[in-house]
Amino acid sequence: MLQGVGLPVQSEWVIFVVALAVIGIFSVTIGVLPRSCIAKGCRKDPDDQRLFSVLLKVLAIFAGVFYLVAVFAYFSPNRWNLNPQLMLALCPMYLVKMTFDPSPVAIFFLLSPMNAAVYGSLGLTVGYVWLAFRK
Repeated sequence: MLQGVGLPVQSEWVIFVVALAVIGIFSVTIGVLPRSCIAKGCRKDPDDQRLFSVLLKVLAIFAGVFYLVAVFAYFSPNRWNLNPQLMLALCPMYLVKMTFDPSPVAIFFLLSPMNAAVYGSLGLTVGYVWLAFRK
């Protein structure tokens, strides 16, 4: 466990909070838009079934990868000395491991799914941007 000097400074947290907030707000905004508005923005037919299949695949890939990153962050031994700033960027739930030791049940059923949801929304955002700017 990191203590004192090993913990990240508060100013470093602002970047993570702002980035996650922007991604979350964008994802929620896109989530409540009607399908026709999204299709118009992406210059696609609203009845095209492929319009959202790519987005669901990207969301699933990001969520799956970052679920595994959260599990890895929990089960990695302390002697590996993982960079806390990198791990906080990849897994905001790493803070929980740094401050107290949660149970594996909490990791598998609470913290890792939360990390997967955060980065799944990042994948969704990347997918929408890719659809909007694809020719």
